[in-house]
Amino acid sequence: MKRSITPAKAVEFIPDGATIMVGGFMGVGSPNRLIKALVAAGKRNLTLVANDTAMPGKGIGKLVSAGCLERVIASHIGLNPETQAQMNAGDLAVDLVPQGTLVECIRAAGVGLGAVITPTGIGTPVAEGKEVLEVDGVPFLVEKPIRAEFALIAARQSDYAGNLEYALTAQNFNPIMAMAGDIVIAEPEHIVPVGMISPDAVRTPATLVDHLVERAL
Repeated sequence: MKRSITPAKAVEFIPDGATIMVGGFMGVGSPNRLIKALVAAGKRNLTLVANDTAMPGKGIGKLVSAGCLERVIASHIGLNPETQAQMNAGDLAVDLVPQGTLVECIRAAGVGLGAVITPTGIGTPVAEGKEVLEVDGVPFLVEKPIRAEFALIAARQSDYAGNLEYALTAQNFNPIMAMAGDIVIAEPEHIVPVGMISPDAVRTPATLVDHLVERAL
């Protein structure tokens, strides 16, 4: 059984300069209490792997506004003018990765693959400096797996062992990121006794979860 901890205690494990994956899609399905705790702790120089940087004051956008980030690896920043402003000022490095490629690179890290090949980006600036592999006469980019020291994920509920169930589309990137983080910190809305979550509903098994954040009051 895992003992639940506060968000403040959970982010103590994360040093300045760490690489973190954060689940969510435009703020939906993001671990908001962990994000708030990172801001409150004054974390700095973090590398963020996420689908997007949400919007100012929402979800991951709070990390941008607070100056917690040094680098962002994401597929979309268009709805957060603060991300764009920091990038244009040279205060924030942004690596834009096509969404499908980003997901596959994270998944590849989780299952131990050495690379992903994709036609997306061939003939564009995305391909600059990357290896190109030809298969049956078709060129593919070779993309390296993306892993992080910490994966911060949100779930609908967890049992006390750490098995996680997600809510509909709020699961988005969370299950994939749980596979690709060296240390996985899960923020469930509810924690229930073992046996209360149907085995068929478990998307992230307890063996992948290192720390559980106590349920929201």
